[in-house]
Amino acid sequence: MDMNRRRSFGLLFGAALALGTATGPALAQVKEPLVFAAASLKNALDEVATQWQRESGKKVVISYAASNTLIKQIEQGAPADIFMSADLDWMDYGQQKNLIDAQTRSNLLSNRIVLVAPKDASFTLNITPGFDLASALKGGRLAMANVDAVPAGKYGKAALEKLGAWDGVKDKVAQADNVRAALLLVSRGEAPIGIVYRTDAASESAVKVVGTFPEDSHPPITYPVALTKTSTNPDARAFLSYIRSPAARLAFERQGFTILGPGGPRP
Repeated sequence: MDMNRRRSFGLLFGAALALGTATGPALAQVKEPLVFAAASLKNALDEVATQWQRESGKKVVISYAASNTLIKQIEQGAPADIFMSADLDWMDYGQQKNLIDAQTRSNLLSNRIVLVAPKDASFTLNITPGFDLASALKGGRLAMANVDAVPAGKYGKAALEKLGAWDGVKDKVAQADNVRAALLLVSRGEAPIGIVYRTDAASESAVKVVGTFPEDSHPPITYPVALTKTSTNPDARAFLSYIRSPAARLAFERQGFTILGPGGPRP
């Protein structure tokens, strides 16, 4: 492995460890399945991993970041066994680059995007065509994940464009590396409003939902999952099956995800 590639891995894994997103021994030495998962999956997937360990006696290591960052790391040779993306585009990219095992690919979850504000906010916003988001910022910044690459940012920008609100806020956006970083800006009071997933809002007691985007204002939010092409870990396929199982379903639903695929959404 050349020096640049080592440095690239070190940056990603160092960030993951700093966020408390990996468990077990040093990532370079892990024998457990290594999962690369979108940052918005953290609370639910941590719970699923804990359940799996309790039931099977086996551990899984999870690294969370933006989907675009993770698939590019896999492209550079990062030894992930499973990739869980927050949109179809980056999974499609992985499939086009022959980085994932297409036969194991499936759509796992859906989500919603919402506007959040600090928990003591006294306003709500009715998100309809032409709504005045710029005025609601009151001179502050709109926290969003990177609008050109990170799924949550792309969904948010698409929604604002369709609703006619993008031009009024595009110069006031504080872009973050991933959706959890955008959430952090709002929870700390560094941004008065942010666009995050409904599941992110549920995970953070320091914020409140002040508006929910209509589902038809952006492309469907879909979380696909697949084994990577290079995975040889015998437990990776077992964990992939587990996260699709009824045993994992409640953990995802508790965080506000909607289940796709077999079993589908509950009536």
